[in-house]
Amino acid sequence: MVSNRTPEDIRDGRVMSGQAMFGTALGHERALGLDLWAGDCPPIEGMQVAVAGPGGEAAIRWAARLDTPARSVDQRLKMPAWMAEVERLGGKIIIHDATVDDLEAYAAQYDLVLVAAGKGPLASIFERDLPRSPYRAPQRALALTYVTGLAPRPGHSAVCFNLIPGVGEYFVFPALTVTGPCEIMVFEGLPGGPMDCWSDVRTPAEHLARSRWILETFLPWEAERCEGVELTDEGGVLSGRFTPVVRRPVATLPSGAPVLGAADVVVLNDPITGQGANNAAKCAASYLAAILERGEQSFDAAWMERTFARYWEDARHVTTWTNMLLAPPPPHVLRILAAAERLPEVASRFVNGFDDPADYAGWFTDPAGADEYLARVEG
Repeated sequence: MVSNRTPEDIRDGRVMSGQAMFGTALGHERALGLDLWAGDCPPIEGMQVAVAGPGGEAAIRWAARLDTPARSVDQRLKMPAWMAEVERLGGKIIIHDATVDDLEAYAAQYDLVLVAAGKGPLASIFERDLPRSPYRAPQRALALTYVTGLAPRPGHSAVCFNLIPGVGEYFVFPALTVTGPCEIMVFEGLPGGPMDCWSDVRTPAEHLARSRWILETFLPWEAERCEGVELTDEGGVLSGRFTPVVRRPVATLPSGAPVLGAADVVVLNDPITGQGANNAAKCAASYLAAILERGEQSFDAAWMERTFARYWEDARHVTTWTNMLLAPPPPHVLRILAAAERLPEVASRFVNGFDDPADYAGWFTDPAGADEYLARVEG
């Protein structure tokens, strides 16, 4: 395993993501003995959905439980522990900033090379899949704020998912970080809008102040929970933006050797649906199964294409749903969210779709399917 950061670099560095993981993805970790924080990480028992209306009130607000609680463990905890596990099991960690020349050497030496470099330079060797990549620019200005002292919502713990029409989205949920239990605030601002407001922030304290300003301005019911908030640590803030993209799964090196892309290299969605870490776990599980099934046969480019295609059968639903939420909500989505306020079955189905986004295909992402489903549920 090659990493350009040591475990200490990761542990002592800045947060990298929000990584709320739902039941299926957590199950993949558990099956491999990698779910090391279940006893320490606060559970996410459900979801609260709110749509901001005029006058500082929520036009829609409701909550439902997840069938299986979700969890979020800071990757500054996860990655160093997993790197130690690789070495405990006999693997070797090489600390090196890999280049294409390095990939050539690895491809000559090993049966299979996987690239999971996320948004790093190596991702650019994988060709953009044009039909599956509608965006040429970032769709949101993104920010994370890890805090303690946030007042819990009444009832069960939840991802509190707030939509602010014409402005952006805000969600917040319990997590475990390097300093202990916390809450992670995630801000998604429309580019050029009032939540695209991080470029002049210079310090962690300014970042926290800007976070509070957003809530006080657009989501007063969330601001009420923030009276006692403090940052978890100086590294508990992040802001930036990236362009969502799906890439071809196989890159051909100058020598002609193929390498296989994984996780964010091949499917990089906007975090509005909180699926990035889930995608990565599902991709890893799918690839592992394909590797074991291959036996002694070679891992050629055709096998790589088939292996990704099997993963894409699931990931395509995530991508369709995520891209849909980046656009202004169509009428049928607003009808679904409004119906969920009075119909527990609709609320539960929407919330549990975060674990299995394939379920959205039959109704949430399909106007005709939505009308049929709502008519059936409403009787």
